Amino acid sequence: MILKASQRSGAKQLATHLLRTDENEHVELHEISGFMSETLHGAMNEAYALSKGTKCKQFLFSVSLSPPAHESVRVEVFEKAINDIEERLGLKGQPRIIVFHEKEGRRHAHAVWSRIDADTMTAKHLPFFKTKLGELAKQLYIENGWAMPKGFENPKLRDPTSFTLKEWQQAKRAGLDPRELKSAVQDCWKRSDGVSAFTNALEERGLYLARGDRRGHVVLTLDGEPFALSRLIDGKTKEVNAKLGDPNQLRSVNETKALIGEKIAPRLSSYIAEAKRMAVNAMKPLVEQKQKLTDAHQTARKEFDTKLKDRWDAEQRERSNRTRKGWAGVWDFMTGRYFKVRKQNELEVQFAKERDRNERHGLITTQLKERQELQSNIKTARRREAEQVLALYRDSAKFRRMREGREQSTARVRDKGLDLG
Repeated sequence: MILKASQRSGAKQLATHLLRTDENEHVELHEISGFMSETLHGAMNEAYALSKGTKCKQFLFSVSLSPPAHESVRVEVFEKAINDIEERLGLKGQPRIIVFHEKEGRRHAHAVWSRIDADTMTAKHLPFFKTKLGELAKQLYIENGWAMPKGFENPKLRDPTSFTLKEWQQAKRAGLDPRELKSAVQDCWKRSDGVSAFTNALEERGLYLARGDRRGHVVLTLDGEPFALSRLIDGKTKEVNAKLGDPNQLRSVNETKALIGEKIAPRLSSYIAEAKRMAVNAMKPLVEQKQKLTDAHQTARKEFDTKLKDRWDAEQRERSNRTRKGWAGVWDFMTGRYFKVRKQNELEVQFAKERDRNERHGLITTQLKERQELQSNIKTARRREAEQVLALYRDSAKFRRMREGREQSTARVRDKGLDLG
């Protein structure tokens, strides 16, 4: 279980953040203890008011508890982890708040303590809390039989790119098949009768004729890669010169690269905008499906909680009716019947609480699995669309560099001319 913690102020802002339903699909205020108020904002206000009697500015201690994504973690596991944090850091007995969040098929918890000791009016000192929580996090992985992240096994094995969309950055564009290139150039060569027709035919295929540094006529791909024309058509240099003329009349390779950049870069900007628009449209059905699933899950939980409450109230009335009033109650107390009934009621309450927790955990687990299946489809769609957009961004950057190279060359030639003058 990943534990992230901080000492902080901003009680009102933290309360608002913990209750945000626009960022979280489910928000559950699980516990408020040690405060007079029963609302989250009220409890935070109490913590702030208490801190005003001290010099402490960061009067809250906040911890997020994130178990592995696909593990079904019971409430009791979270509660035990929070109790262990209290023991390790010396926060036992301090007022605390526990809130559960669910987002994208993952469930995690937030625990917030007031650091102010009401008896001494001093703030609890929390030395080396990050180190202590790191040790506890490892212990939680071991205790629960979860696969431990490599970063916990050995910090040197931690992958810094895991915090970004690594798969997106690794997307590679497919290279041009040399056989296809050769076939395309030969087709253009056969149906042209001169340099103008041949140039136009090449550009229709995304290819460009240029003057090579060593070979005379060359053909450039959109990537700026030069290929000797004579080799592509399986001909001789004399044959090429006879049909196309002196290669010195053509642009150089660098000039042609700049031309490609000037022609293609503006188009790519529109392609990027179109790709983003298509990505948004492609995501719309999944976003709508996510909202419908969230609404259905929230409704199911409300109905389920109502059912549990009605059953609990009914069972409580039944237990209460077992305790007789008046002289009958006195007789039960004297004969010991009262204590047997009380013991029976206590056992039934314990059983009922465990039963209700199990049933609610089962409902949440089922819903999380449904949400995780949908999230898998969302991730696939996001990755696919992002790969397309990032490929366009890479191409756009490459063509801009081509254009800038020409501008720099022109500037150098101009400066040289001025020097000669």
